[in-house]
Amino acid sequence: MVEQSDRAPLLDWEEIPTSDPNQAAPLPPAPPRKEDAPAEKSSQTAGLQPPTSTAVGTGWSSSSSSTVSTNTTSTSASAAATTVTCSPAARSVTAVVVSGDGSPGRPQPELAGRGWSRPEPLGTDRSAPFSGLSARDQWEEKDQIVAVFVVTFDTRSGNMVEWCLPHDMNLDGVEFKSMASGSHRITSDFIYFRKGSYFGLACFANMPVESELERGARMKSVGILSPSYTLLYRYMHFLENQVRHQLQCPGQYSPLEAFYEDKKAVLPLTGNGLVTACPTWSVTTINRCMHPEMKITHPAGCMSQFIQFFGEQIMVLWKFALLRKRLLIFSPPPVGVVCYRVYCCCCLANVSLPGIGVSVPELRPFFYINIADISALETELSYVACTTEKIFEEKKELYDVYVDNQNVKTHRSHLQQLLRLNAADKEKYRKLSEQRQQLLYSQEVDGDCTSNEEDLFILFFMELNNRIFQTLSEVAGSSDPTLTTEHVRAMGLDPQGDRSFLVDLLEVYGFDVTLVIDSLCCS
Repeated sequence: MVEQSDRAPLLDWEEIPTSDPNQAAPLPPAPPRKEDAPAEKSSQTAGLQPPTSTAVGTGWSSSSSSTVSTNTTSTSASAAATTVTCSPAARSVTAVVVSGDGSPGRPQPELAGRGWSRPEPLGTDRSAPFSGLSARDQWEEKDQIVAVFVVTFDTRSGNMVEWCLPHDMNLDGVEFKSMASGSHRITSDFIYFRKGSYFGLACFANMPVESELERGARMKSVGILSPSYTLLYRYMHFLENQVRHQLQCPGQYSPLEAFYEDKKAVLPLTGNGLVTACPTWSVTTINRCMHPEMKITHPAGCMSQFIQFFGEQIMVLWKFALLRKRLLIFSPPPVGVVCYRVYCCCCLANVSLPGIGVSVPELRPFFYINIADISALETELSYVACTTEKIFEEKKELYDVYVDNQNVKTHRSHLQQLLRLNAADKEKYRKLSEQRQQLLYSQEVDGDCTSNEEDLFILFFMELNNRIFQTLSEVAGSSDPTLTTEHVRAMGLDPQGDRSFLVDLLEVYGFDVTLVIDSLCCS
């Protein structure tokens, strides 16, 4: 039997895009042991170049109190200004072509020259399961396991719940969520999913057996349910061990019974039953509360691989996430790494400025879904999910954006322009890559372990979003709520390439401002 390491399977997988989605996924190589990690790190950082002056952890400059840039380019006589007015009350956008020299206006006095610095961490997280807890207390939250179960594949009945605690728990559909479609082609997997107002984590294993009744293979999943997915990573290794135990010794549930008695939830008497959105990370939360084991097994530990996998396309996903679109990610099994991509997509839309986004749909992670979730998705306004079932691609009414491997596409005509990378997108990705190289260089040469890649990526997009919304808020609250080309550039956006993105952003978040941007004359 293959020796198991202390690392989660995700961090040992090297994905190679498959040309045939029906082709069996290759088995992952045997993972390295924990003590081999330093060598692995050295190989990753070999050949690093000395960093530039861009500050680690910030998306824009190395200044401690940087000001909003107001660099502008002169407009030619053949340019015209396009005015777009967005009214949150009417929820409509009107575009008007204005004659004149097309020169952009100056930024508002209260915006120009104002310092913009790293956001202060919030004391509470409104998206957390128990909003009264501080960020630190959330990580020290007591165990909240509401159910534990075993799912098996029966050659006559298909997927079925073999055993569970408590016995009266409604687990309808869990047998399909915890054993993804197509899993018979792989040996092991882990799956995050949503069940009603709870989140689940299940570990799957497939063991060959000499049994005609079982058709030569025994497949099981062992899983748990909890009100919050942020703590499920703690039990990854336990579930991996238990599913192997269930394959080798079917019907022996005493370890699972003891686990449930020790970890079962004591839920609050009142609750709205809502599924929580992605946690809004803060600097304090990341640096102080991310325990060592989290670097290995928690979804936050895969942000680096997520961005390396998508490359510059990460900027396209970022825009769709910020606009609260419905994102569906397809991939053949194993699905564990794809569940982590769902989490990472949600992190792209993090904003720590108070009051921003309270009136827009939450970007809810569904994680793994199958055809049994179709009715639930029909009522969702914003979500990120993944699936192994190709039939979802035909259900275009259920999603806005479809991601197949590294191919991001949309059937919505007004969103087509957002698929094209512009100069500002490439510049932001360049800065992100540059900061990552600087971080790896400092870790390798200086032995600096105070920061990590996950911190860098999460903070980069949080500060990018904060800068955009702080600018929009200040312009909307000024005596002349006009968003000019200079403002757009100060937000790190492309006045031309990001025009439709900005129009959608103003409408979705209800900013009552007038957008005045340069438009090249077509004559």
